[in-house]
Amino acid sequence: MENFICYGRHIGIPVVDIQLMKEFYCNLLGFAVLSDEIEEGEFISSILGINNAKLHVVKLKTLNGWIFEMIQYNYPSNKRTPLNRKIDDIGIAHLALTVDNLDKIYLFLKNHSIDFISAPKISPSQKAKVCFCKDPEGNYIELVELLEN
Repeated sequence: MENFICYGRHIGIPVVDIQLMKEFYCNLLGFAVLSDEIEEGEFISSILGINNAKLHVVKLKTLNGWIFEMIQYNYPSNKRTPLNRKIDDIGIAHLALTVDNLDKIYLFLKNHSIDFISAPKISPSQKAKVCFCKDPEGNYIELVELLEN
C-alpha cells in the first residue's frame, strides 16, 4: 500500500476543566494559544456523531508548530471527572515532549506541585534523560531531553 500520510497534525484530548488545563500547559510548560473557540452546529455534530454537539476547543502550539488540542464537551448533563489511570492502562498512554534542561524543568514543576513518577533518569542508551509527570487531570506527560553523545 502506498504511504498516504503526509505528516502528523495534532493530538486532541477531552478535558474536564479547560481553563485549568490551559493554564497548566501555557504557564508551566510554555505552550502558546493558537485558537480558543466554541464549536457547535450541524458540521461538528455530524462529524462527531453527537446530536447538538457544543465544544470548547483550545488549540495550543509548540515552538516548532506542533499542535495540542484540548476539547471540553459542553452538555447540560455533562458530569465528567479527571482520569484516575495507571501508565500501563489501555488507550493513549502519554504525551511526549522534547525539552531543554530537564533537571531545571523538573525542579520548576515540582515547585508547582506537579506529580512525577520519578526524578529524571538517563536512558540505558545514554541518548536521553527522561521522566514522567501528570497534568492536572491525570494525563501522563513524558519529558525527554536529548543528550549529545
